[in-house]
Amino acid sequence: MSNQYKTIIVLVFGIFVGVSVSLTSSVMADKNATAGSSGLPLNELRNFSDIFARVKSDYVEEVDDKTLLEHAIRGMLTGLDPHSTYLNAEEYQELKIGTTGKFGGLGIQVGMEDGFVKVISPIDDTPAYRAGLKSGDLIIRLNEKSVKGMTLNDAVKIMRGDPGTDIKLTVIREGADKPLPFTVTRDIISVKSVKSRILEPDYGYIRISNFQSKTASDLISEISKLKKDNKNELKGLVLDLRNNPGGVLSAAADVSDAFINEGKLVYTKGRIENTEFEFLAKPGDIMNGSPVVVLINGGSASASEIVAGALQDHHRAVIMGSKSFGKGSVQTIQELRSGGAVKITTARYFTPNGRSIQGEGITPDIILDKYNITDSKDSASLHIKESDLNGSITNPTKSQEAIKKAVEEGKKEEEKHPHLKASDDFQLYEGLLLLKGLNILSSS
Repeated sequence: MSNQYKTIIVLVFGIFVGVSVSLTSSVMADKNATAGSSGLPLNELRNFSDIFARVKSDYVEEVDDKTLLEHAIRGMLTGLDPHSTYLNAEEYQELKIGTTGKFGGLGIQVGMEDGFVKVISPIDDTPAYRAGLKSGDLIIRLNEKSVKGMTLNDAVKIMRGDPGTDIKLTVIREGADKPLPFTVTRDIISVKSVKSRILEPDYGYIRISNFQSKTASDLISEISKLKKDNKNELKGLVLDLRNNPGGVLSAAADVSDAFINEGKLVYTKGRIENTEFEFLAKPGDIMNGSPVVVLINGGSASASEIVAGALQDHHRAVIMGSKSFGKGSVQTIQELRSGGAVKITTARYFTPNGRSIQGEGITPDIILDKYNITDSKDSASLHIKESDLNGSITNPTKSQEAIKKAVEEGKKEEEKHPHLKASDDFQLYEGLLLLKGLNILSSS
């Protein structure tokens, strides 16, 4: 046996011994662990060392030990599930910058599927969103370079760059007969997670694009602002979680808590004790019982599914749209002595009624696909009313002055709160109609 081969075996054995020692406490704590489960798989370690030596000696280019071992660590984690990964010091620093809500790039949440980069969701008001990328798109090329064989981290590195620079993406989209080209200009991504507006008098709209640490407090502020602008309590609210890729678990629980008076909001289950959490609602409903409609789609993932699931289980809202993404796992980021970190799946989360969302998603109460509806302003001018007819008799209960005044006031109100049309956003339009129907039912 060569000295090099002996060195590799010792090196690899030392690495795995180090891993096994760090896990000793958790292994011993598990009373159900079998005697063989704490031992090292020697045959597999020999296989690893054989391959390590073969790559060192035979690979077409010389590769240093550090690079090979980093690749081995990445492979070990990415082989577990799509969300577990290794972050070197540079990648970990970029992740920390990203969680502050301001970072550089395209503005898309991505994952891997069949070796390609899958768009989970474009973030509102970002270059990717404005360019027309959609949830479910598969990116197959980055600047004419195939992503097949890349890790997710490799692909993300290419997509990041200096603000103002362009990147070409080639995308496969369901329903398209050929790959679609996109040119996206990188920018500083500054994400505001909560936006609001009045849809019509008495009916509000809240859009949550992702979940950050301040999302719940921002939500409460925006609803208070809506009530102030409306000059009265709201009769209903549309909560838009479409294409929301998720974020901070506690923020999702806090948003759910804003609408739910009591009971369980979400809970997690993992193998070790400190991965099990239970979030309970505190008294108070910011909408005072007024109806809520939640919009979701295939781009609604993770934390947005927690909110939809909690409100659905408590019968606090009607969930409308299409089935959500189905990410029901919790990732923990653990910093390493090297300055890097490991992001590893440590638990699954469950809705209040004990439903696991993992791989299943949230099924809406009302299934509503997206439709393209055209609205012709010209056709509206062809609609003739009784009052337009020549010689039409007057309404005896209203003077002409009163009618004229009512028309003028109606025009002013419409300018202040333009009415939502089906052609603007069909799912949102249907959500508003449902709120109105719920109010009619409750008042009758």
